[in-house]
Amino acid sequence: MKTNKLTRSYGDFTAVDSVSFNIKQGEIVGLLGHNGAGKTTIMKMLTGYLEPDSGTIEIDGLDISQQQRAVQQKIGYLPENCPVYSEMTIIDYLNYAAGLHGIAETSRSQAVLKAISRTELNEKATQPISTLSRGYRQRVGVAQAILHEPQILILDEPTNGLDPSQIQHMRALIKELAENSTVILSTHILHEVQAICDRAIIIRNGKKVLDSRLDELQTMSHRLLIAVNTDRDKTNRLFDSIDAVTGVEYLDSEAKQYHYALRINNKEESLNVASMVSKTIIEQGVELYMLKPERYDLETVFQDINQVKEGEKAHA
Repeated sequence: MKTNKLTRSYGDFTAVDSVSFNIKQGEIVGLLGHNGAGKTTIMKMLTGYLEPDSGTIEIDGLDISQQQRAVQQKIGYLPENCPVYSEMTIIDYLNYAAGLHGIAETSRSQAVLKAISRTELNEKATQPISTLSRGYRQRVGVAQAILHEPQILILDEPTNGLDPSQIQHMRALIKELAENSTVILSTHILHEVQAICDRAIIIRNGKKVLDSRLDELQTMSHRLLIAVNTDRDKTNRLFDSIDAVTGVEYLDSEAKQYHYALRINNKEESLNVASMVSKTIIEQGVELYMLKPERYDLETVFQDINQVKEGEKAHA
């Protein structure tokens, strides 16, 4: 999948602003952002249900604006509130959905039974959807999305309404599906992305502000953490001679140990800066109890990005 400068507005409001990204087959990508960030608009454009004002989407070499139907046959889509016919049984609804997906009548029963099995709906297959819990309805939505074994799965809040056991099953199912498909999922639960995804794309105010593999986020941040025996005033003066240290933040103190975070210009240079910091501390006769780079996880990065003021650029 390749997207280039996707833009979509509603009147004067720009919901998605020049968003570009490429996704490889077999990747599981988490699309993150607060409500109103533009995630759902992006998903609707990727599935061909909403046309961008500008920009392009290419899936398996096909331009969605030119070959929409062919592209949609390669996609399975679970909307946030999946529309189902509540008066139908699960098996009848999935048979109907299989027809919409273009599955040949001779192959529909096999496709339906396979989707039911993969989503663990066997015991409920003959029940009306109206009698199901929210979690089971969510499973029905996933089942209709995978009926035609699509190359790309786009899932909006796939674990919404599921109990802990069902969430574990859904995670395993998504990972299994990613062996042969590209998976893009949106969720407000960061832990879900960390448990399932290879990569995260964060959208803020319609713009892409982060696109990174999760293992690359587990690297050094722009801060060094230290513990010394000096108060705030002396510690601030201590690093005046190190240009790479752009700020000192007091964190806490315990048993005459003062904990600080040193803001540095470039996280790639953190090891060199750490060497200068330790040398300065020792030369000044200060006791050094701890010196280490701060490690980021997805939650930390997400919080930092969304604390950036309007008009500023976020970095991870």
